Amino acid sequence: MVQLPLNRLKEKIEKENLWLFVLSSLSKKRRYGNELRGIFKEKFGFLTGTMTAYKVLYLLKIGGYVKSEREGKLIYYEITGKGRKELINGRKVLKKYSEII
Repeated sequence: MVQLPLNRLKEKIEKENLWLFVLSSLSKKRRYGNELRGIFKEKFGFLTGTMTAYKVLYLLKIGGYVKSEREGKLIYYEITGKGRKELINGRKVLKKYSEII
């Protein structure tokens, strides 16, 4: 079965660039990991696997783009200054491509 180009584009943006959605979701308020999945569905209109979201959080944390803090049983994630800069740059790249296409 052939995948429609638009569906392929959406899938590539959502799955392979999930870090943009994570940083955007953390840009206004810190959140715990499982909370992000609900935000993806509500704000961005797609779901992702639980492990996928946590893998992206882990990689962002290792890179210094987010930090975490445990409160009881929950681990809250917060965007860092480095993460804010990366989010701004990511938005610029998407805007650039959107304009030239």
